[in-house]
Amino acid sequence: MSPDRQTLEKARAGDAAAFAEVVDSCYASIFRFAMKYTGQRQDAEDVAQQACIKLAHSIASYRFESAFSSWLYALVLNCARDWHRQQSRHRADTLDEDCGEAVADSADESRVYLRQVLDEVDAMGSGYRDTLVLVAGEGLSHREAAELLGVKESTVSWRLHEIRKRLASAAMQENGHD
Repeated sequence: MSPDRQTLEKARAGDAAAFAEVVDSCYASIFRFAMKYTGQRQDAEDVAQQACIKLAHSIASYRFESAFSSWLYALVLNCARDWHRQQSRHRADTLDEDCGEAVADSADESRVYLRQVLDEVDAMGSGYRDTLVLVAGEGLSHREAAELLGVKESTVSWRLHEIRKRLASAAMQENGHD
């Protein structure tokens, strides 16, 4: 749910109660996006917290030129990218440990699978993870994702095509079909 214009205007003007209402109405979306981006609950909580802090510092800059949800997606995406850059330094060691442990239940299996998919997509280079999370994870159209990412719609379509090819190839290799 997106806050109404009056609430946003009050929050922009520094009204703490209005800002709390904005956060309350948007937190589930912020957390869902962060969870899809990170693949881990604790990491998603960290990203969501940083996004709320950044929202507090930057809500006054929202100008109603685009939908608030689009502006918020961009803010959360930037926080997720910052998190990803920080994690990339430590990821190799922890991924080896995570993958080496026995998987206890299907939720853990899903998280391991999601992490493997995201790692495969990360190996493709800049922008692919963002494209995947926005379109497949958040259900944005190619046009909406392109606007948020600052690329052409055809670039989003191409990235998704390449992601599908890469994941299909990785699945074939994992199943012993070269």
